[in-house]
Amino acid sequence: MTTQPTIQLLAFGIVAEKAGSSRLSISGVSDTEQLLEALYQQHPALREVRFAIAVNRKIVHENTPLQADSEVALLPPFSGG
Repeated sequence: MTTQPTIQLLAFGIVAEKAGSSRLSISGVSDTEQLLEALYQQHPALREVRFAIAVNRKIVHENTPLQADSEVALLPPFSGG
């Protein structure tokens, strides 16, 4: 039986404020869908915030596999200008 890695996350802006930290770790997840479920369980206030997930510096829009060395960032909405 393989154990799922602990994923290190960086949160920015309002996402970090709602989560209470700019650095988070989530274990027992293997993809971004599971990551979101775990995040919402641990930090229910994140349900109120829209944010993007970036894996290895690329914003993902569909379920993406995660590895222990994946660089994951939670990004608040951007405003252009």
